[in-house]
Amino acid sequence: MSSYDLKDVEEMADGDQDFILVVVKTFLEEIPPDVTAMNEAIDSDNAKLAYSYAHKMKPNLKLFGLELMPQITIIEQWSKQGKNKAEVPGAGKVITGKVEQVCEELKEDFNL
Repeated sequence: MSSYDLKDVEEMADGDQDFILVVVKTFLEEIPPDVTAMNEAIDSDNAKLAYSYAHKMKPNLKLFGLELMPQITIIEQWSKQGKNKAEVPGAGKVITGKVEQVCEELKEDFNL
């Protein structure tokens, strides 16, 4: 069972396998560094920067069917309203773990 779901990517691609591959490669290139930067921002208590990375990743995480919106929301609320600060590092860890797992599976599934 995959940790990701390409249903939305496949709908967007309308059968174009090259397009799907480009979207997958883009995810693999852009999301891990953004996750790292988001975690560095969390570690240095920079809510605004953490928010910008979490918010930037949100469409891609949704596109790949990753169930991470609750964790993204925790980071967004911390940044916008100063809420949930104690939950933020845990949310970052959940996002990191899921993204690492999905990246491994994508590399395997697409022979990258």
